[in-house]
Parts: sequence; C-alpha cells; structure tokens
Amino acid sequence: MSPELERMMRDTKQVPAFDLTVTRPDILGAEFLGEGTNFALFSDHATKVELCLFDDSGEHELHRLELPDMEGGVWFGYLPGIGPGQVYGYRVHGSYAPEQGHRFNPNKLLLDPYARELRGQIKWDDALHGYQVGEDDLTFDTRDSAAFMPKAVVVDAKFDWDTDRAIRTPWQSTMIYESHVKGLTQLHPGVPEADRGTFRGLGSDAVIEHLHRIGATAIELLPIHAFANDRFLVERGLSNYWGYSTLSFFAPHAPYLKSGQIREVKEAIRKLHKAGIEVILDVVYNHTAEGNELGQTMSFRGIDNASYYLLSPDNPRHGFDTTGTGNTLNVAHPMVLRMVMDSLRYWVEAMHVDGFRFDLASTLGREAQGFERDGSFFNAIRQDPILSSAKLIAEPWDIGEGGYQVGGYRWPFREWNDKFRDDTRAFWRRDPGLLPAMAERLSGSPVQFNHSHRPATSSVNFVAAHDGFTLWDTVSFNDKHNDANGEENRDGHDHNLSDNLGAEGATDDPGIIAARVRRVRAMLATVMLSQGVPMILAGDDLGNTQDGNNNAYCQDNAISWLEWDKAREDILTAVQALAAFRKDVPLSQSRFGASPDDAQDRQPAFLWLHPRGGTMEEGDWQDAELRCLGLHQATPGGPNLLIVINAGEDAEFALPEGEWTLRIDTSADQVEQDHSVTGTLTVPWQTVMALVAAGTPQA
Repeated sequence: MSPELERMMRDTKQVPAFDLTVTRPDILGAEFLGEGTNFALFSDHATKVELCLFDDSGEHELHRLELPDMEGGVWFGYLPGIGPGQVYGYRVHGSYAPEQGHRFNPNKLLLDPYARELRGQIKWDDALHGYQVGEDDLTFDTRDSAAFMPKAVVVDAKFDWDTDRAIRTPWQSTMIYESHVKGLTQLHPGVPEADRGTFRGLGSDAVIEHLHRIGATAIELLPIHAFANDRFLVERGLSNYWGYSTLSFFAPHAPYLKSGQIREVKEAIRKLHKAGIEVILDVVYNHTAEGNELGQTMSFRGIDNASYYLLSPDNPRHGFDTTGTGNTLNVAHPMVLRMVMDSLRYWVEAMHVDGFRFDLASTLGREAQGFERDGSFFNAIRQDPILSSAKLIAEPWDIGEGGYQVGGYRWPFREWNDKFRDDTRAFWRRDPGLLPAMAERLSGSPVQFNHSHRPATSSVNFVAAHDGFTLWDTVSFNDKHNDANGEENRDGHDHNLSDNLGAEGATDDPGIIAARVRRVRAMLATVMLSQGVPMILAGDDLGNTQDGNNNAYCQDNAISWLEWDKAREDILTAVQALAAFRKDVPLSQSRFGASPDDAQDRQPAFLWLHPRGGTMEEGDWQDAELRCLGLHQATPGGPNLLIVINAGEDAEFALPEGEWTLRIDTSADQVEQDHSVTGTLTVPWQTVMALVAAGTPQA
C-alpha cells in the first residue's frame, strides 16, 4: 500500500473497494499486477473469507474486507491501489466441528500459504490456539491472535538477474556441500560481521572461495523457508535451529535476511551462480509448524484443516501422522498438490534455485494404499518440464508403515543413501564381514538403484549429515552427549556406528589424534571415490565437532556454528586433493559397472581384486577378517583406475600388470601423490589409495 493511500484510509476511514472486472481466481496468493493486487485463497469448506490489511508495522489492522468472489473453493478479489509493501492476513469463517475435521475460527489471523515475504515473528501466546488451552480441543477460543502473528507482505517480483541462468552441472560431476546459512557464516572471519548469519554472508567472497577450494559444485541449504521457533523450545531458552517446522513454503526465513527483503536471497544465488555453484534447498512439504490437533492455528489449520492435512479416517478430529511432528500435509489433495508444485516452480523460476532435497519424501508419496512411487506428487514432478530438469533428491523414508524406501524412487530422483553411511562407518570401525557391503557402496549401490532405467548417479553418498554425529565426532565419541538439548540425553538415536579410538571426546594424545585424522580421511575418500554423488557435511572438511551432540536441531550457538579458526589443514587438504582427483580423471560414471565379460557399450568394467593378486573368489567374500580390497575400474575411452581400501593393519597389495601412478594416499602427509609404482604396493592401516594406469585419459 502506498503511504498516500494508507494516510487517506486512516484520515478519511475510506474503505478500499474491490474491482470485480479485474479479479482472477487462477492466481493464488497476493499478486501485484502493476496497479493493484489480486488476492486469492483456497478453502473448500469455508463460508466466508476476510482479507485484513495492516499498517507497515503489521501491528494495526486498518481494514477487514470480505473477498467478493468464490469459484472452485478459491476465494478472490482485486484491490486497486494496493501494491508491494502492503501487510496483510486472512480470517476464515466456517464450521468449528473438530469431530468432522473442521477448525474454522475467524478470531485467528492466518498467514497466506502463498506469502512471499513475512513481517514480524511469532509471539507465543495461548491466543494462537483455536480452542481454549487447558480444555479439550472441542472448545472454542474467542481471543484475537493478530497481535501474536507474523503477517504476509505483498512483494514486487522485479529483479535484474542479468545473464543468470541454470548451471545444470551433470550429476556425475556434482559434489554437494550440505550447509546451514547461519552455521556456515556466523563465525567465518572472512565474512563481514554485519553479514554473518545471512544470505549476504552466504554469497560472500570468503564462502565462495572455500567452496571452490574443496571442489564443491553445489551447496545444499538446510531449510530456508520461513519456519517457527517452536514454543516448547523458546520457553527452554532454545530455538529451532535446523528449521524443519515450516510456516510458509514461499517466503524465506526473515532472520536470514539482513535487509529484510527477499531480493537478498536472489542476490546471493546470482553471485553463487556466477561462481559456478548450484543452490539446492532442503524443503519440508511433508508437514507444517502447526503440530497436531492441540497445536496452534496459524495458517492451514484455520484456512481448511480437512483439505490441507491428512486426517484419521476413523476419527477426523485427529491427524494422520507419518512424520513424527503431529501432522501430515495432504499432498494427495489436488489443490494442496498445486500449492506444493507452485512453490517448487516459484523457487526455480522466480528465485533461480537449482534443485531440492525433499525431507521425509516417503510421506509425499502416500496415497490411500500407502507409499506409491507412482503417486500423484512424484508423477506431477516427472511430467513437469520445469521441475523435472532440476536436481531432485529424496530423503527416502518416513516413520509410517512401509516408509523406508531406499532405492524405491524413479528417475529423475536421486536419494540420500543411509546404507552407504552405515556400511562405511562400520567398515572403517573394523567391524567384520563388510567387504561385500563395501563393494556395493563403491560401485554405486546397484542392488538398491540399478533398476527402472536409473543411472549410477542415483545414490547420494555420505558418511555424515546434519542429523547425527559430525564426521569428527564419529571418531571421537562412543556415545551421544545431548545434555544441552534439555532432554536428559534421551533425544537423538543411539545407532551411531562410532568409535572414539581410545578417548571419549577431545584429547591431547597425539596417537589418538593421528588415528582420528587417518580414519576421517579414509572415510572422506570412500565418499569421494565411490560411484554416485558425493555429499560432505559442512565442517567435516574442517574437522568440526559438536562435542558429541548428535541431535543439535535446537542449538543455535557455538555447538552448531562452524569454528573456522580451528580448521584442520590435514583434513581440508585431503578433501581438496580428493575433489581434484575426482574431477581430473574423471571418476564418476552415469552407467553402472559390470564384469569385464558382461560390460557393454560405454559401461564400465569392474573387477574386484584380492590383496594377494587376482580376482576375489567366492570364498574370499566370506572371509570375515579380510579388510582390504581393490576395485579395478575401466571405461572404454575413459578412466582406467584402481581404488584400494584397507580398514585393517598394514597390507601388501599385488598390483595388476603394467605401470601405475599413485595419485591418492590418505595415509600420507600430502594426500595428493604422483609417482609410478609396479608390482606390490604397501597399503598402510586405515588407508585409501587411488591409482591410475599409464595412458588413462584425463579431463
């Protein structure tokens, strides 16, 4: 709203009038059309929808206007003179009948699901609930919630992208760096102090320089969609640091914006793109911040609970929860599916995002009969010409029945592969009998992914992610230490597959420290030298610790922020060398390997070698104490490589005939090597080596 119009309305009490000749139901949200704004909201079961206009502060409601038209459950109206900067919200009328799934309460100010920008933060108060707190949820609360709610803001979509366009780095050339906007930048000495913790800091020269140094081609950001700091955390002096509690699927999280404006996100993406770095967003379309039926009424619940959420078929008063958060978004509903698709396209087309990692993606595939990999959500994405060309990564599980679906998705989706994480951790921990599993992981996990015409880049390989121990903590702690979370160390899982190598936590013992560095570099090499797409958790390249906290979702402090001044060069240079080697060879292939006798066309030929020389025999695979293995990989017209892994003691490895160049040795002070070897190679304990045959072409 222009200052002149706001002043006029205040001074004269003039009420803005809808123009019924311009209004459109097909544009959901608040869309500025040049001389006014079209407002449209979907609510299939509402009886009336009121648009509430606020002053610039969002504290004073100026007008309450009934949307004049409704078609197909979409309530809409066009207001001339209303433009960018206008603060607004909704009040939705209808039946308050929780036993039927309806929770309309016009006393509650509601966020537009399509809001592009938010003003203000949640102020936790019982008035945010649709029922009387302290009573059951069948009661009705009459208190106005507007004073405690953030509001939506009409935005101007104009932005000069210059020549920016999608980078489209091939999957086989992709290396992902999983990061947090604040955690990555908050303590970085090269980021101006005023920019730390924001998108401006994310797009800084210092961050880009680091990404280039380690060879990252894509940065995957923990949720940046506007999210809630859950009440129970705030009241304990904590916060929702990770951000998996979405308020709006279109608006960025305001605290990450130094300027408070959405253009700051665009500026960061434009700068990252100019540096050749793709941007992938971790998105949470499986649930919202409203919790279960005892949660707050802030948006979807009050707009149309029975449409936006999955409800129990036996008792619609309760939600159907497959996420562990209290609610599940009903993406099987066509208008909810449209909202999600509109959100994804908005971030690709308007914000120039390159891809998405879908949190608890199995929930998005839930249909009447359970998980369906050909469900409406996945099919909608596969046929969409915009979204199907973006980078799409599934977290292939949820907590519902049949929710674990590693390998269960179709192209073009890639998947987080926790089997890779677990087998790799256990192998380097020296658990027995894991050579067959490691052969699977090194070759791209074909048992899981080599079907349905899926490529060998379907597996996103990692040994640590935001959820769980950091890599350094994996070699420093036997047990979780989550006391700072305030739950008496009950939270977080116990399946860490960790080994402290002789001391719990920090130590001054040089032998233990050396062993930890050795194992960390070996595990990082396993990620970087395997078929598939490597992903490194931000900080694992620095030797970052969270002091044994494996569930730091609520730690917006030094526990989670990267301590750049404590970066370990012996790990950082190893990542640098591994990334350079992976790119130089090139190592990753789009086709799964096969035995030399079965390989066809451009298919790599894989041969598994025993340390004594020759191929692995059936009995060798059953040797539980064997911890050394070689993978001879040859691609017609491409690389001729030998990857040797040794999780045990020093070993002698008989090389295939011919001259080889040792390029990677994770046991050496300098991981990057370049010298010829023949005959027998000594492979030190807890070491990965990579060798290239003479005459191998390079990129």
